Amino acid sequence: MLRILVLNGPNLNMLGVREPGIYGSSSLQAIEADLNKLAAELGVELECYQSNHEGALIDKIHAAFGTKDGIIMNPGAFTHYSYAIRDAISAVQLPTIEVHISNIHKREQFRHVSVIAPVALGHIAGLGAEGYQLALQAIVSHLKP
Repeated sequence: MLRILVLNGPNLNMLGVREPGIYGSSSLQAIEADLNKLAAELGVELECYQSNHEGALIDKIHAAFGTKDGIIMNPGAFTHYSYAIRDAISAVQLPTIEVHISNIHKREQFRHVSVIAPVALGHIAGLGAEGYQLALQAIVSHLKP
C-alpha cells in the first residue's frame, strides 16, 4: 500500500473562513475528508498534517524519509521564500507535488515565484480544492508501475 503525506502550511487551517472569494468555502477538514475517501478508493494510506510553523513542516518532511512514498504539499506563503522547506524536500528525495488552491500566477507579483517548484515532481495551481485530488491521482499514477 502506498503511503502519502499531505502537508498544509500557514493559514490553511483557516480555509472556509479566510478570503472565500480566493480560497473557496471548503474547510481544510472537508478537503482532507474528501481526499481520504479518494485515498481509500485508490488503496492509499494518507497522513494529513497542517502547521503554521516552518520547522514543524520540515520535521514532518524529514520523518517521511523511509516511511512515506510521496508528499503532496500546499506550502502556503512558504512557497515563495522557504529555502529550508525546499532543501528538506530535496534531501528526502520523495516525489512531491505542490498544490495551490488559487492560481498563484494570477495574483500579486510576489506570489508568482515558487522556490519549491524546482524540487517538486509537479505543480497544481488554480483548480480549487480539487487540486488536492488531482495531486493524489497524479502521485499514485507516478508511483504505481
